[in-house]
Amino acid sequence: MGLVKEFKEFAFKGNVVDLAVAVIIGAAFGKIISSLVADVITPLLLNPALKAAGADKIELLSWHGVMYGNFLSAVISFLLVAIVLFLVIKAVNKTKKPEVEAAPAGPTKEEELLMEIRDLLKK
Repeated sequence: MGLVKEFKEFAFKGNVVDLAVAVIIGAAFGKIISSLVADVITPLLLNPALKAAGADKIELLSWHGVMYGNFLSAVISFLLVAIVLFLVIKAVNKTKKPEVEAAPAGPTKEEELLMEIRDLLKK
């Protein structure tokens, strides 16, 4: 029974649940970015450049048999994800209130008494 209890404590810790949610949201976000690259950016921006290079699709780009078109698509996706995450994190950090450092508390009554005793002993 101890093993089951330990597993429950591990599995339902805030960190594990938060990580699971982050992975699921990240996967969905990755699909959105992939669609943005494949369905929006490629047709609007890359297709004119690809036609000038003599290729109709980014996947068909190759150099001496090396198919680098898919790699370029993945790099573009990565850069977009990185930029969007940077902007999201920057916005979240702006909304956080800066933590005010607590002023150092004065000495406790016990410390004050000890300081008085010290001062009396010095005299």
